[in-house]
Amino acid sequence: MTAPLLHIVQQNRFWLSPNRAIFWEDEKALIVSDTHFGKTGHFRKHGIAVPPQVYQEDLQRFFTLIQAFKAEKIIIVGDFFHSVANEELKLFLKWRSDFLSIHFILVRGNHDILHNNWYADAAITVQDGVFTLNGFQFVHDPAVLAISNKSLFTFSGHIHPGIAMRGIAKQSLQFPCFYFTQQQCILPAFSKFSGLKIMKQKKATQVFVLNEGAVIPL
Repeated sequence: MTAPLLHIVQQNRFWLSPNRAIFWEDEKALIVSDTHFGKTGHFRKHGIAVPPQVYQEDLQRFFTLIQAFKAEKIIIVGDFFHSVANEELKLFLKWRSDFLSIHFILVRGNHDILHNNWYADAAITVQDGVFTLNGFQFVHDPAVLAISNKSLFTFSGHIHPGIAMRGIAKQSLQFPCFYFTQQQCILPAFSKFSGLKIMKQKKATQVFVLNEGAVIPL
């Protein structure tokens, strides 16, 4: 696994991984957003040819991160699964049955529409709205911040943040990023089968670009 970058928030140690995740060292918790597991199977079911390797590679990257950081908790800030259950989700359930000691917390996103019994069978704790833990809060959609505790630093997802950068020949390249403000971090989509919302870098923001296996602060 490529080396993560340490970022301190309110005296807590967060490791930003080039593999689109954050490891919260103080809580031994892996934070991810918008994994959209099962999305490629959903597309194939509707006649759109997407190779199954896309999902398998995302899932393997997810498992590798958990093992590398020795995570005891997984906090998913929404859109863990893309739609209704399909054959692809069986791979996740097979792995999950062997690692039940890891605590999974899912802050429900707009795509998390599986029946509550499915999450219970997979030993996933589902939280609607806002989840708080030791002075931090976790939501899916940043718009929810309007009804949350504004004094707490927030981790969110949903919008798949990215940055556009221009090269010497004026070509424009787009990269996923971690987007920090003074009170918030918006995580990149974990799934590589996702689009980007291009963000603007402002004076009060910190942007960490993900490119070629590295986390690059701008």
